[in-house]
Amino acid sequence: MLLEYLANAYLWIKAFHIIAAIAWMVGLLYLPRLFVYHCDAPKGSLSSETLKIMERRLLHGIMTPAMLVTWLLGLGLIIVSPTVDWENWWLHLKLFAVIGLTALHICMIRWQRLFLKDANRHGALFFRLVNEVPTLLMIVIIIMVVVKPV
Repeated sequence: MLLEYLANAYLWIKAFHIIAAIAWMVGLLYLPRLFVYHCDAPKGSLSSETLKIMERRLLHGIMTPAMLVTWLLGLGLIIVSPTVDWENWWLHLKLFAVIGLTALHICMIRWQRLFLKDANRHGALFFRLVNEVPTLLMIVIIIMVVVKPV
């Protein structure tokens, strides 16, 4: 009975974990693009002020809640999983990549605050390069989870 409950719970937790991770990834991929556009918008212009609103809503309304849910459900998966094997290096690499996404998220919070104060110090090229980092980390995470190289 308990094993059946945990097995069912595991699948539901996994489904919502994937949904939250997708929502988080969408934000991690889109926010740097908004920063690129913001770099080109004159300070105080209507487009700059509109981008400030879009960035804040994306970051605080979608990305941060999705990141928190992803982390909570990911930890839940580790707790209810009957087969977590900490000796497999793929799990460590996956977690390291998720920590990398979290660090990038924190950087995006800082950059958004600087844009809000019209104090951005980076150019559009910087944010174009930053835009590639979540994709690379996502590739690592998916390969680790699906292939589980040993």
